[in-house]
Amino acid sequence: MRWRCTWCGKPHAENDPPCDECGHNSFEEAVVREGDDESASSSAGGIDSGPSYVWACTSCGREHVKNNPPCSRCGDPTLEKAEQTYDDVDRDLDAPGWLGVAKPYLPVVAVVVLIGALFATGIVSPTMINGIVTPDPPDAPGDGTEAAGIDLERTEELIHDRLEDERADSRTYDDGLAAYAEYHNRAYVAIEYEDARVEAVSLSDFGIDCRGRLEEGQLPYALSTANYDDEAALADGVVDLMRSGDGVTGSGYDGEGIDLHVVDGSVYVFYATC
Repeated sequence: MRWRCTWCGKPHAENDPPCDECGHNSFEEAVVREGDDESASSSAGGIDSGPSYVWACTSCGREHVKNNPPCSRCGDPTLEKAEQTYDDVDRDLDAPGWLGVAKPYLPVVAVVVLIGALFATGIVSPTMINGIVTPDPPDAPGDGTEAAGIDLERTEELIHDRLEDERADSRTYDDGLAAYAEYHNRAYVAIEYEDARVEAVSLSDFGIDCRGRLEEGQLPYALSTANYDDEAALADGVVDLMRSGDGVTGSGYDGEGIDLHVVDGSVYVFYATC
């Protein structure tokens, strides 16, 4: 005995709806005439050359294999039997481009890029993170960037490199300590040359968490730019004066900061480490 779908007539070996052709949920007994076994088996195996049927949504046209509302696309509860076509395949397989996928995240990316640009250009200091705003250094005569053709900021880097070569324990060049040194160096210059009043500051104002002993101070006397031709020569001259300090060459310190400021050819040096 065989079974067939009461809707599309497809034969099945067992009474086990739904129909794998149209999705209908009702079978009926079918009388198989002698000689029809082979054709029925071919049809059940999917070799039937006749049209295939699907269940199409009456609202959006989405085709479904079985009559199992609602529509998986629009939620409409009405599906109707229709001959299967493949018009919907290309539309369903269309994948969005990378721009469509990335579009919701573009504002976040823009903010990250903007913040990175502000830090890279120095408009925003890293010490401003977590609510820390580094105090502006006092106004002082002279220049802390360049003097007599010598790049003072580059000289500060070379001083750190030379000290590192001579020490057993390595130290990082700390931007917070460098800002702290710059503030005090300019303060001393402003007081000496202009008898200025300068606001007192602490390490915490520069985001510095000094877990050990702080060593700081201005070198006892100024050097003259007339005695040095370039950054390397000036760095050597400063290091020669700094070697005698235990805080400069000793151990137990994690970071350091250096500031050079020139007034009328005199080079003032402030050093801080902890």
